[in-house]
Amino acid sequence: MRKASPAALRAVLNPFVLFVASVAWGQNQQPERQNSTPGVDMSGHDMSGPSAAKPTPDQSMKDMPGMDSESSAHAMHSMEGHHMDMGPHMKMTALRDPKPGDEERAHKVVEAARRLAEKYHDYHTALNDGFQIFLPNVPQKMYHFTNYRYAFEARETFNPDHPTSLLYEKHGDGYTLVGVMYTAPKRFNEDNLDQRIPLSVAQWHEHVNLCMAPDDRKQEALGPNPKFGFRGSISTQSECAANGGTFRPLIFNWMVHLYPLEKTEADVWDVSRGHDNDHAD
Repeated sequence: MRKASPAALRAVLNPFVLFVASVAWGQNQQPERQNSTPGVDMSGHDMSGPSAAKPTPDQSMKDMPGMDSESSAHAMHSMEGHHMDMGPHMKMTALRDPKPGDEERAHKVVEAARRLAEKYHDYHTALNDGFQIFLPNVPQKMYHFTNYRYAFEARETFNPDHPTSLLYEKHGDGYTLVGVMYTAPKRFNEDNLDQRIPLSVAQWHEHVNLCMAPDDRKQEALGPNPKFGFRGSISTQSECAANGGTFRPLIFNWMVHLYPLEKTEADVWDVSRGHDNDHAD
């Protein structure tokens, strides 16, 4: 496989750099912390966008302030055709009826993830292998250790041994691996995603219809009833424009989480775990 150049990596990382820095701001509701933001996470974001120079984390904070780290809806509900909907800012793939071979294909992905969990049980090993932690100094429920080259690779191919991110929870001064995240380009339709991981087992998601707050209304992305950001009530371009915001119909590419150390299939592929009140992945 052709090795991605640093310039190419910078080009595909730019949309995500903008987002993740803002997530950290919203997560802590403390804009004064933005100047100390270390690191960048690749959490499965747009790998097919136009080239652009990668901004620094500090610049990213200023470009997209006030984005909240929670998804817009905190409780999932079943939709017709087994479709899981998490609100106007989250698009989920529909659960399909099982096909012959689906269970075996999904099991192979889980097996690969379990090998990764064993290999990267010690987070230092992940760091030594090129994974970079996003915002280690900012309290989070789940920390992403991201491999930029694997994220770039996922743009064209799927390798279960090369996840975009390893998911860790922090305990004391150390980290405990709990999951992995795979990504796919936003150009993919559900049939494409099904070829990577069967949609009868896994549900991919992407983040849509975001209205970013204007500079003079940043605080309206916070609080119990925000208008802007991931939990915001604004979800259409017309309403966003009327409120002076910046509308982004799609800011990420596709991503899926799995938790290989869990005992049941439902817990391994739990779509709510990464999208509850404290997570926005």
